[in-house]
Amino acid sequence: MNVLHREGRDAKWHSGRRLGLLAGVAAASLSVLSTGCGQRAGASGANVVRIGYQKESGLDLLRLRGDLDKDFKAKGISVQWVNFPAGPQLAQALGEGSIDLGSLGDTPSIFAQAAGIDMVYAANTPGGRRSRGGEFLVPKGSTINSTADLKGKRVALQYGSASTYWLVQVLKNAGLKYSDIQAENLTQVDALAAFGSGRIDAWLAWDPYETLAERNYGARVVKDKSNVQTAGGFYIASREFATKHADRLKLILADVKTISEWSHSRPLDAAKLMAPTLGLDVPTVERLFTLGSTVRLQPVTEKTIGLMQKEADTFFQLGLLPHKIDVRKCTLTPQQYAYIEPDSADAGTKLAKGE
Repeated sequence: MNVLHREGRDAKWHSGRRLGLLAGVAAASLSVLSTGCGQRAGASGANVVRIGYQKESGLDLLRLRGDLDKDFKAKGISVQWVNFPAGPQLAQALGEGSIDLGSLGDTPSIFAQAAGIDMVYAANTPGGRRSRGGEFLVPKGSTINSTADLKGKRVALQYGSASTYWLVQVLKNAGLKYSDIQAENLTQVDALAAFGSGRIDAWLAWDPYETLAERNYGARVVKDKSNVQTAGGFYIASREFATKHADRLKLILADVKTISEWSHSRPLDAAKLMAPTLGLDVPTVERLFTLGSTVRLQPVTEKTIGLMQKEADTFFQLGLLPHKIDVRKCTLTPQQYAYIEPDSADAGTKLAKGE
C-alpha cells in the first residue's frame, strides 16, 4: 500500500495540508520508496547474497577487491552486486525484495521506514564531510558566500537523500525556510550536467561528483558553520535476511570493516583500484580516501537511535512524513547486535546499557 493514501491524518496530509516544496520532497521520496510497500523485503536464496552499493563506498571497494566474493565462494555462496545512484533507490530495491542489504544515509533510511519497508539497522558509520561542518557547491564567480545567500536561488539536491535533513537544518539556522529556496530534485548525475550548464545556482553534492564539479567546472565550496549533527550513514538489511542469515551478515560487516581500515592505511592502493571506475585520476581519488570516503563501522547505539528519532520527528513536524515513526522498531536486540557486529565485544553491551 502507498503510505500517502492511508486514511485519517495521512489522507489529510496527502490532500494538501502541507503544500509546496516540502510536500514535493515527501512525495518524491515516498513515491519511490512505496513502490515496494506492502511487500515483505525477502531474504535471498540458499546460495546467493544480493548487495546494493553506491559508487565510492566501502561496499564498492569491497566489490572491486573481491574479498567478499572469495569468502562466500568458499561457502558455496555467490554474491550479486547491484549499483544504485543514491540511497532512495537502494531502499526501494530492499523493499521490493531485490536486494538483501546495502549502505545509505540517514534520511533515506527514515523515509524507507515511513514507507513500510521491513528493514533493520545493521551497523552505523560516522557522519561524513558534510556533518563535520557542512558545505555546498556554487559556480565559479557566484555571489553566494553563505547559506543565507541561498534565498531565492535554485538549489539542487536529491529529495530524500541524506542532504535533505542537512539542508532543512542549515536553512533554519540561517533564518530561512525551505520554501525560501527553489529546490530542484536532481540525481547527482543530472545535477552535475545542470551545474555545468549554469541551470542551478547551488548544489548539495557528494563525492565523486563534488570533486568532478570542482575539477571540470571550477566549482567553489561554500562552508556552513552551523555544525549540524546527523546520525551518519547505515548498513541496512531486510529483517528476514538479518535474522535468518545472521552469519552472512556478520561476514559482510567484518569484510567491510577490514576493507575500510585497509583503505585508510593504504589510500594510494585503494585509489589505484577505484580510480578507473570513477573516471578520476589516482591522486584525486587518493585524496577522497584520505578525507574518509570509506568510513569505519561503529555499533548502533542509543545515541545513534536518538539522533535518528530527532531527524524523523523533524520531518514529521515539517509535513515531510505522513505519520510519526519509531526508529527503534527497525533495530535488532542487543544479543543480535553482539553477534553480527565486527566489534562484538561491546556492540550489544552498549545498546543494552543505553550508551
